[in-house]
Amino acid sequence: MFYAMRSLRPYLAALVALPVGPLPQLPLPVDVGKTVSGVAGSLDVPLTEARKLHLRQLLRANRRVLEADPQGAPMVRSEVLAFSPSAVALERAQAAGFSIARERPLGGLDARIVVLRSPEKVTTRRALERLRALDPEGAYDFNHIYTESGDISAAADTVNRPGNREERALRAGMVDGGVDTAHIVFQNVTVHQHGCGEQPVPSVHGTAVASLIAAREIYAADIYCNRPTGGAMDDIADGIAWIAGQRVPVINVSLVGPRNLMLERIVRLAGAKGYLIVAAVGNDGPAAPPLYPASYPGVIGVTAVDLKQHVLLESCRGPQVYFAAQGAQMNAAVSGQAYAPVRGTSFAAPIVTGLLAAKLTEPGKSAADAVLAELARTAVDLGAPGRDDVYGNGLVGGISEGFKQ
Repeated sequence: MFYAMRSLRPYLAALVALPVGPLPQLPLPVDVGKTVSGVAGSLDVPLTEARKLHLRQLLRANRRVLEADPQGAPMVRSEVLAFSPSAVALERAQAAGFSIARERPLGGLDARIVVLRSPEKVTTRRALERLRALDPEGAYDFNHIYTESGDISAAADTVNRPGNREERALRAGMVDGGVDTAHIVFQNVTVHQHGCGEQPVPSVHGTAVASLIAAREIYAADIYCNRPTGGAMDDIADGIAWIAGQRVPVINVSLVGPRNLMLERIVRLAGAKGYLIVAAVGNDGPAAPPLYPASYPGVIGVTAVDLKQHVLLESCRGPQVYFAAQGAQMNAAVSGQAYAPVRGTSFAAPIVTGLLAAKLTEPGKSAADAVLAELARTAVDLGAPGRDDVYGNGLVGGISEGFKQ
């Protein structure tokens, strides 16, 4: 016992000598700057921690406009969202010191979101509590930030381009970053863009996702615009509503984030009107809690598999998984007329979006249900017999090595 204690003395002395105050920032074990999950290039940290590292970095870099909610999820500082509030509710809020920062009419969904700014010196958390107390029947929540759900390799080339596995749909929608429409992969595709003051900012992730959607026309809502508050909930709501306003029946959302009452209302409204929302289930690992919007009822959650039809290690599991599609060992378009290997549920979701959009030309509840049931019927059963929490109803879209033309 004495020998053991003596051998520990150098370590105890080092601990005592540690300086008081914030610990020095250590280098991150994964490149979380270029990807949401950051797990494709390295698994040196637990999968459930990889996205947390990215979110902490995001909050540190933008602390003037962003902060963490009580669960640690990023949100816009001093902003609270109200879903279709009544005139009386807004009057009460303004009388309590709140101001209207902006309104987002959701024409395609017959609703609206009002962004309220909290009174000076009132925390965002306390502001939400006050609004809910002032209007117990209303719907209020934080303006959460949602992030991408996949990894794009830096090793780009100009040869291995994404191929067309299925017949092209007439139209499909996506809520993501901006699309580089000058890329040759969109030569025969019409891309309509929305957001950023109608001047979308091309992004690597948005361009990659768009290149994997097999559609002749793509309606792309840019919710990032290269802003610190990019990916905010009110922009997502605006993007979904804009696509619905164009009567585009299938909407891809390769984004993940926390539970949010506004998002829940939006996807419920869209589903009731016959729109299909396809979402990546996320890459936080098999033990991770549910991520949204994929985990909301009615949303088609998509997981990712590799060439051997094995689920990716980082893919989330659970009842939210509806389909599996290829999400690794394939290429997608990136900036500069190049293509790059991609990995993650972000890139499996657009494959499912294209398949559904090829069969559904107009929004409609009965037609959407029938198309969804037919795709589930033809899915290749993987894992445990029948529907399971790893592969959902099975693999759709097939597997293509290298995903080349």
